[in-house]
Amino acid sequence: QTVRWHIELQPWAGPTPSLNYEASRFLKYISTSQISCEHTNLNSLKGYSETAKKPWSICLDERFSLIHRIRSKQCRLYSLGLGNDDNQFELSMANSGCEVHRFDPSIKSAHIQEGRHLWYHRLSIDWRDPNPAIAAHKLHSNTKKLGTVLNEFGHQKIDVLKADVESAEWKILENLILEDVVEQIGQLVFEVHIHWPGFEVSGNDSTVVRYWYSLLRELELKDFRLFHTYKDLSKPQMFLKKEAFNASSCYTLSWVNTRWK
Repeated sequence: QTVRWHIELQPWAGPTPSLNYEASRFLKYISTSQISCEHTNLNSLKGYSETAKKPWSICLDERFSLIHRIRSKQCRLYSLGLGNDDNQFELSMANSGCEVHRFDPSIKSAHIQEGRHLWYHRLSIDWRDPNPAIAAHKLHSNTKKLGTVLNEFGHQKIDVLKADVESAEWKILENLILEDVVEQIGQLVFEVHIHWPGFEVSGNDSTVVRYWYSLLRELELKDFRLFHTYKDLSKPQMFLKKEAFNASSCYTLSWVNTRWK
């Protein structure tokens, strides 16, 4: 199997490269569910009434594996965060019997276990492993790719990957696609930020939006379907530093891997 270095870029949205064409295609795409999911939060399980601050929606319909794996206490959640104190979703998943691993470089010690099912790791998930030959990378020795962490932890699969990583999500998603790690994941719940290109994403505005769109189309090619989309109106209404396109700077998107029945 050949290693891919770049994702396939989709054709331009219009006859010529234009931010208007790219933005309207992209925003329509992230605002439109591809399949319906009737049960999208843990309240549909017995005994839950908590409301999380953000709609971290997961698909608990019977036709997908997650609900069955929660019931049989076999589910696993990885949560990627950056100093975010809202861990209601993680606690709810742990309380329902899921094995929950939260990765956050700001926690106090290397590994902390809280309760039977919840672990905190002082690790930042990145799109590359640090290069020990580069001095600056030595500062980031607690930075690893998700595939590396899966191997080190001996985990073959993640039922849910939740990411709230303040604009690193685009390059992390690209890494998961290029290294086929995404196929080991049942559902993705990502906060995406569109007020600037994101870490190490280069190019002019129309090129950036085409790249974002192409990444999400790659997920679709790998049988992921968007089932929930949330436009965060509490965040500034900015799209690539412009007050345009009636967009929020932040969306929460949820996909289910339809291969995981």
